[in-house]
Parts: sequence; structure tokens; C-alpha cells
Amino acid sequence: MPKRRSTPKLDVVQNARRVVETSIQESEMSFTVISNPSILSRVMAEMGRRGGRIGGKRRLETMTDQHRSEVASKAAKARWAKAKKTKKK
Repeated sequence: MPKRRSTPKLDVVQNARRVVETSIQESEMSFTVISNPSILSRVMAEMGRRGGRIGGKRRLETMTDQHRSEVASKAAKARWAKAKKTKKK
């Protein structure tokens, strides 16, 4: 009769996941440079907002009327093409 184990044997995928989780935990302990990840995310969000606010306005100012019209018609064609694809299903 085979011996019974108290814990089930892990398959290859489960074992790989365990190894990755262990290595992540060890690397998080070794990287103590950023003590609070929410500070980093707030800084990155602020940088994104700043670039996004400037980018759209500056693009609108520098575009000619003809170029703006071309971009708008291209976007409209893409929307209509997407709508036609969903109706075919």
C-alpha cells in the first residue's frame, strides 16, 4: 500500500508559481529604496496628467484645418469599419 502524504504533490505549473512567488518576495525585501509605492504611483500619475494636458492642446494648436479634417475622417472611417465588423457576427 502506498504511503499517504499530508500535502499533495505539486505539478510543474504549481511548482513554477511557487518558485516565482518566493523569488518575488525575496526581491521585494531586498529593494527597500522605495518605502511607499503609493508615492511613486502618485508621482507617475502627476507626470502623466501633465503630459496629457499639454499634449492635446498643443497638438490642436499646431494642426492645420486640413490636417485636422483628415484625422477626423480617418477616425470616423475606423469607427464605421468597427461597427460593420460587429454586425457581421
